[in-house]
Amino acid sequence: MFTYSSILWQSVGFSESNFLLITVITGIVNIVTTFIAIATVDKFGRKPLLLLGSIGMTITLGTLALIFGNAAINPATGNLSLSGSAGIIALLAANLYVVFFGFSWGPIVWVLLGEMFNNQIRAAALSVSASVQWIANFLVSTTFPPLLKTFGLGAAYGLYTIAAAISIFFIVLLVKETKGKELEEM
Repeated sequence: MFTYSSILWQSVGFSESNFLLITVITGIVNIVTTFIAIATVDKFGRKPLLLLGSIGMTITLGTLALIFGNAAINPATGNLSLSGSAGIIALLAANLYVVFFGFSWGPIVWVLLGEMFNNQIRAAALSVSASVQWIANFLVSTTFPPLLKTFGLGAAYGLYTIAAAISIFFIVLLVKETKGKELEEM
């Protein structure tokens, strides 16, 4: 959503001036929601925020997959053409995705990583965890253009929807709440 937002909005017919504004709005939304996460993580806990974020990301990504998967292609430009309210819904869904990500998976994963390992393995575990996180980010950002070109936006967002849905089960089954626990208890 962040790396390729301008390509995304250009491919569905927004002008360059519009998609630059949309990208700025998306960045501001992400910053604001990250501050909300920082302010509320100790009140609500890590696991509930991650779960709510995953549910919201699944719904918003699914919405984008449906809209882009059913969009017509403009014969003159070869770009997707969103008719009626589809463009506004896509814009809202994309920014709501950023809201859900911004108060959950964006910052909370880093909080959990700092809390979930005991003192004996913390440094090594954080190094491995951060490396895996960056490798995953790299894989997502480098596979989006080929997915877009080969399968289209609907299919790309469909795959991301599946990943977000899987994260719901991952949280429910495997994530332990660290709120209120001492580092020595991990």
